[in-house]
Amino acid sequence: MLDLNHQIDSAVNTARDEIVSFIQTLVQSPSLANDEGLVQSIILDKLESLGLAAEKVPVNFDELKDHPAFNNDGYSPDSRYNVVGHWENNGSGKSIILNGHVDVVPTGSLELWDESPWSGTIKNERIYGRGSCDMKAGLASGIFAIQILQEMGFKPSGNVMVQSVVGEESGGCGTLANVVKGYSADAAVVLEPTSLNICPIHSGALNFRLTISGKATHGAMRWEGVSAIEKTYLIHQSILNLERERNAAYQSEYYKSYHQAAPINLGTIQGGDWHSSVPDTVVVEGRFGIFPGEAVGDARQAFETYIHETALKDAWLKNHPPVVEWFEGQYESGHTDPNHPFIQLLANCFTETTHHESTIEGVTYAADMALFTNYCKIPAVLFGPGNVRRAHSINEYVEIDDVLMCIKIIANLIVNWCGETIE
Repeated sequence: MLDLNHQIDSAVNTARDEIVSFIQTLVQSPSLANDEGLVQSIILDKLESLGLAAEKVPVNFDELKDHPAFNNDGYSPDSRYNVVGHWENNGSGKSIILNGHVDVVPTGSLELWDESPWSGTIKNERIYGRGSCDMKAGLASGIFAIQILQEMGFKPSGNVMVQSVVGEESGGCGTLANVVKGYSADAAVVLEPTSLNICPIHSGALNFRLTISGKATHGAMRWEGVSAIEKTYLIHQSILNLERERNAAYQSEYYKSYHQAAPINLGTIQGGDWHSSVPDTVVVEGRFGIFPGEAVGDARQAFETYIHETALKDAWLKNHPPVVEWFEGQYESGHTDPNHPFIQLLANCFTETTHHESTIEGVTYAADMALFTNYCKIPAVLFGPGNVRRAHSINEYVEIDDVLMCIKIIANLIVNWCGETIE
């Protein structure tokens, strides 16, 4: 095995320029939600060049809408598709899915970027650009792990499936389409940016909308009205209290590096339509974090009950209660036992490759991993190059060394999990 690890290490280092160039090409191919076609065609060509049985899997909302995990992200499904590549060997070994999404979030203000978000610029051994960290480098790592093993003449005994999916950032419709189609395996790696930490646990997140009502009047006689903005302040303070109470009651050794396991965030606020009028409506949108293992229905009930109880304490809100809506992304939490053999094998592969102990932890964000654990009922893990704190940020980047190390570890994992076919 030491000899094989040495071969993998040498092969990845030799392919460094090719790997970096491919990631640059992906970054230079903008793939905002509902516009992922160009980058998917690049992925499809790459998988076919490796001899994988590659196919397009349409993301058809009519086929997904009755699934409990379906989130209608408001985009057209007509032209959106996943790319799935099968390295089929039909041996007696275990199978594995390598999953990554190609859709990226908006760039934000272009003038804040040092260079174009689509530049793929290399600077200080980093690849810069939107999607470099989240998560085109991760997806490329899985693909090149296969390429490296093929070039070494290795043939796994179990099947390896690459899933390049759309729609993760807006609700997970891409991976869900693969699940509904029946694609599964004995285990899955979702190649999200985890700084190469092993993350078999992740929190969930539910998008909510709050509408708070007031009473409009002229600002010169504001005491005769009721400001929806002032009432929103009361609700916001209540939400902060709920966040503190919930997180204080949740204890897990896998979230020690985080201040909270399930944060609640207010992301947008809209209220009022004139500077000298008392605003009669405020609409707030946010995300409600849910704990690993917490049912979506229970989480919603906890939030709605707290808002209702807050309203009962206010003379106006008691008779004009805030309206709670749940919309778009409703991400379940995901959990694989950290002691599961698959997780422990990945930890061993990490140590064999890096000569360091791995870190196993939970993360506070939601991901497609939950679709594998909750519906395919298979062990799954988040593991990939890049720091999630760089994701969605201005001047997003991924460290090249992280990418190379990830490829080596994933190749090692395929060898040990799937086994080798001896011909």
